[in-house]
Amino acid sequence: MSMQLTKKYALFSIVLIGSKLFTFAQETDDIGAIVTDRPDATEASSTVGKGTLQLETGGLYESFEENNIKSETYTYNTTLVRYGILDNIELRLGWNFVEGVTKVNGNRLDDVTSGLSPLLIGVKIDVAEEKNGMPEIAFVGHVFPVFSASADYRPETTGIDFRFSLSHTLSEKSSLGYNIGAQWGNDSPEAAAIYTVAYGYSISDKFGFYIELYGDLPEDNSANHYWDAGFTYLASKDLQFDIYTGTSITDGQDLLFALGLSYRMRKK
Repeated sequence: MSMQLTKKYALFSIVLIGSKLFTFAQETDDIGAIVTDRPDATEASSTVGKGTLQLETGGLYESFEENNIKSETYTYNTTLVRYGILDNIELRLGWNFVEGVTKVNGNRLDDVTSGLSPLLIGVKIDVAEEKNGMPEIAFVGHVFPVFSASADYRPETTGIDFRFSLSHTLSEKSSLGYNIGAQWGNDSPEAAAIYTVAYGYSISDKFGFYIELYGDLPEDNSANHYWDAGFTYLASKDLQFDIYTGTSITDGQDLLFALGLSYRMRKK
């Protein structure tokens, strides 16, 4: 239990250390509230901005049961670090600590898997601003090196994904975001198309709500479709909390439950 608590609270140490290393503070000019790539699967269509460091982290629980065999996955640390090297380009690093548990007829097996998933290394580039009915567009690409993962979660091949992220402002309180792209990974050389569609609504200046449909379509296998929905709370212009839940429409996931936070540090 002590190891689990250490992993759960490691993310808060990252925030504190990052604050000391970068000595970031609030700028005098107003650049608006934080825009995040969590909690939904839809990546935002904008970068964080030059000189801005943004940490997005949390934990999640997933389960799936079939033929009296239940698989449970606990992800204690879903940290994504985003840093703007230019006004329109950000670098991205992410790493998850995962624990997998299997139960047969309600009895937990001893062969628990745990460790780090492959490191995420990526970039996001602003492509176009929203104008004259055309959406705001960004390009996002990631690579997941094999050597960076723990033995229990090390795939056979290096994973790669890319997507175009687009968004439309529907009204002062609502927006529509969607992604389309492709991925290679999960020990398979075949490509899979990926998609997301998310509707967001501002309940108030502090609270927001979203609902989302997302999935992937492998070349030689059945498609996987999921949905989720959740709430965000804007504690300040630089700090946001979130909570969400979901499940799969096709087989593969009975329950998804997660919560997290995002914090923005701006260079003085």
